[in-house]
Amino acid sequence: MGKARKNKHELAGEIVGGLARRHSTAVVLFHHAVAERLGLGPTDHKCLDLLRDRGAMAGTDLAAITGLTSGAITGVVARLERAGYLRREQDQRDGRKQILHLALKESPVHDVIRPLRKDVSELLEKFDARQLTAIAEFLARTTDLIYSHAARLRAEAISTIGHASVTDQAPPQPH
Repeated sequence: MGKARKNKHELAGEIVGGLARRHSTAVVLFHHAVAERLGLGPTDHKCLDLLRDRGAMAGTDLAAITGLTSGAITGVVARLERAGYLRREQDQRDGRKQILHLALKESPVHDVIRPLRKDVSELLEKFDARQLTAIAEFLARTTDLIYSHAARLRAEAISTIGHASVTDQAPPQPH
């Protein structure tokens, strides 16, 4: 981080201007590697993560959270079920729906990410309680912001589908 003392504005600019983006990219690439190691696609892995974090849910709910189409969710669910990661149960209130449940008490994902968790835990030991509180608050709040902005972007994309005018489209290319 260069200079020994940076002011609040400089630090915030550095976080927003580069560190957060680099961190996000590293996290995405790590989870791609985890998915590969488990024989899953990255989307399958993250859908499994959402089920772990949020609990059992209908496929339509998973589609709404991820922005995936119902067809894409059907594929994700089928692959995760074949691999033994989840099971489907008929919804007691609506027989047309299926509720997705984790099938394993402890997922093989834990074994794959355990070394990183250990290293992060060791890193966090270097911070005092006040710093850890700030880190936890930052992560919780930015996570909420990211989900909110992702939903906004999806809503904007949906609202613009079919609204492109003829002048917005590129002219046909001669063959």
